[in-house]
Formats: sequence, C-alpha cells, structure tokens
Amino acid sequence: MATAESTALIDVGVLFVAVAVAGYLANRINQSVIPFYILVGMLLGEHVLGTVDFPALLGMDLVPHGSDLALVETDFIYVGHEIGIVLLLFFLGLEFNLGRLLASKERIGKAGTVDLAINFGVGLVLGYALFGAFLPAFLTAGIVYISSSAIITKSLLDLGWIANDESDAMLGTLVFEDLFIAVYLSVATALVLGSGDVGAALGQIGIAVGFILALLLLVYLGTEWFQRGLDTDSHEFVVLRALGVTLLIAGAALSLGVSEAVAAFFVGMAFSSTDHVHDLENLLEPLRDAFAAIFFFWIGLVTDPSLFLGVAGLIAVAVIATTPTKLVSGYLGGRIYDLSERRSVRVGLGMSTRGEFSLIIASLALQGAGTGLAEGVAADIYAFAVGYVLVMSVLGTSLMQYADRIESVVVPRLEARAGTQAQTGGD
Repeated sequence: MATAESTALIDVGVLFVAVAVAGYLANRINQSVIPFYILVGMLLGEHVLGTVDFPALLGMDLVPHGSDLALVETDFIYVGHEIGIVLLLFFLGLEFNLGRLLASKERIGKAGTVDLAINFGVGLVLGYALFGAFLPAFLTAGIVYISSSAIITKSLLDLGWIANDESDAMLGTLVFEDLFIAVYLSVATALVLGSGDVGAALGQIGIAVGFILALLLLVYLGTEWFQRGLDTDSHEFVVLRALGVTLLIAGAALSLGVSEAVAAFFVGMAFSSTDHVHDLENLLEPLRDAFAAIFFFWIGLVTDPSLFLGVAGLIAVAVIATTPTKLVSGYLGGRIYDLSERRSVRVGLGMSTRGEFSLIIASLALQGAGTGLAEGVAADIYAFAVGYVLVMSVLGTSLMQYADRIESVVVPRLEARAGTQAQTGGD
C-alpha cells in the first residue's frame, strides 16, 4: 500500500520526467521550452488527466486523495516554483549591478514611465470596459501591464540576448516594473482584502518601500561582507551560502508583503559586485534551470482550462488590445536607450510576455471574493488572468524566438519612415 511519502516522491518523479520530455520535444522542433513546460503541467493537472479515473498505477494509487490520474501540487512543487522565481531574478540581479543601475537611472526612469503610462493606462480603460468598476479595472491594469521578469530572463539567457545591447533596455524596464509592482501589490492587497482601507494600504506601502530601501543599502554597503562570505575553495559551500542568503532574504520579503522576486533581484545585485560572479553563474545555473522548469510547470498545474471558455472573449480582446501597446512601449524604450531600429524592435518583442506577477494579482482577486470583490467578478478576473498569461507566455516567447523573421519585415519599413521624416525635416 502506498504511503503519502512514497506518493509524493512519485509525484516529483512524474514532474521531472514530464518536463524532461517536454524539453526534449521543444528542442526537437526548435521551440522555446517555456510554453511546453506550461502545457505539460496543465495536461498532468487535476483538471485534464485528473478527470480520467484509473483505479491504480502499478498497484499503487497515484495521488494520495484518490485514484484520479493527476499530479498533485505537493509542498515540494509549490516551494519549488517559488525557488524558481527567486533564482531567475537572482540571475537577473547578477547581470545588473548597482553601478549599472545608477548609471542608467535616467533612461530606466524614462523608459519605465513610458511603459507604465501606455500599458497601465490602456489596462485601466480595458478593465473598466470589461467589468464596469474601478477595483476590477485596477486589477486588470496590473495584470496586463507587468511583463514577466522570470520568463523574459529565461528567454534572454536561452537565446543569448543577455550580452546584447537590447538587454539593457529590457532589464532596466523590468527593474522599473518590479519596483512599481511592489508598491502596486501593497495597494491592491489593501483594497481587495481590506475593503478599501486606505490606512492599511499606506502602511503596507511604507513597509514595502522601507524593505526595498534596506535592500538597496545592503547592496551599496554590503559588498565586502558578501565577498568574504563566498571566499572559500569549496564549491559546495559557495552554493550553500549563496542559496541560504538569497532564500532567507526572499522569504523575509514575502512575509512582509514584498515580492520575493524583487528581493532576490537585489540580492543578485549585491553578489554581482564580488569576485565570485563567474562561480555563482556556473554552479547555480543547473539549479536555476531545474527550478525554473518547476515554476513554469506549476503555472500549468494550477490552471483549469475549462475556466477559459467563459472568458475567452475577454482574453481575446485583451490580447489584441495589449500586445501592440507592449510592442510600441518597448520600441520607444529602446529608442530612449539610443538603440537602433532593429534592437528597439527586439525590446518590444521581448517585453510582450506576461507571467508570474499577473498570476499573483489573479490569486489576490480570488482571495478577495465576497469582500472587496463580488464572487462572480473575482472568478472572472482569475480565469481571465490565467488564460491571458498562458496566451501571452506562448506568444511572447514565440515573438522572441522568431525575432529575426519579424525584424526582416518591420525594420526596413521603420528605417524608411525615419529616413523620410529626416528628409522632410531637412527640407
């Protein structure tokens, strides 16, 4: 008879076999692995194969609560997906040290403001048109505004864009978005769960801002401490110390209502000023990729495809309305960074992906059902957000995958238009 422990181990084994197969298939057809991880997670979730009843597998129940052929979200999978987010943003911080951040602060501010004004503004209008009230519109604006730091970072690394000029504009805009979303989530949480308690919102904002400032101070003053902490000849100790510090600070941030992803980014920035960046990248890269796979798998695992049927129209409208806005704001951001037409187009293509933060907002809406939001509206926002993220994660990674083909069509037209305008201005 299977025990809960053995069943959980089977679940984890199924997880890794599934993502390994998904990765193999993606590589065979030269596609990004991310949508495949999400889709295989959805396939193995309780809402797809979980609806097929099998009495046993090799004499053992596959899940502890019944005999449905599904993969249960065990504690390992839940914590694993959190570690995936943390490590992806930790690596983003390693690539973006404090000196680079301060040197680019004006361009980050300008590009981030353009991104916010266009996409959050369109999201507010779209949300009000879809749901007819301010709070659902506010949540919708957050869902469609925030790009996925985790997915974009993974794609930058996989495609080799991380060393290119366009990565500066993309990473800078992601930094702006992540800082904004830390404050936004504080406000949204107070409004949704506190029934509009402005005092609670201001208190949470104060905590979030204070924690971020403390992290910035740690990055600025703590280089020597981080350097000494990793001064060892043992690869084992380097990994354990780096993981310990990163996960501890990320967990503390989460407990205070601050995004663990934002905290991990700052910890990565702190380590980026040491002499151990190369060692950290080499030693932690396999862990990052393994847990990143769990993160994307988890998105699919908790997704109920049947929810999409009732909001398919809303999802389609949002995709059609907000894909061009990200392309435009990303392109303008690239121009603010003085990039060429080609690389500016790449920024737009890369920034179109939505992911983990949109799902956090969706979960928040569900938690507020019956308090700050009507239950039907909360359910619709959740289903809309999950479907939207799935579509945009596939679309965004595909746009990056086929950037060369898109550029060959778009860039000559942009260059011709720019030449015409220059000639007209000269005349």
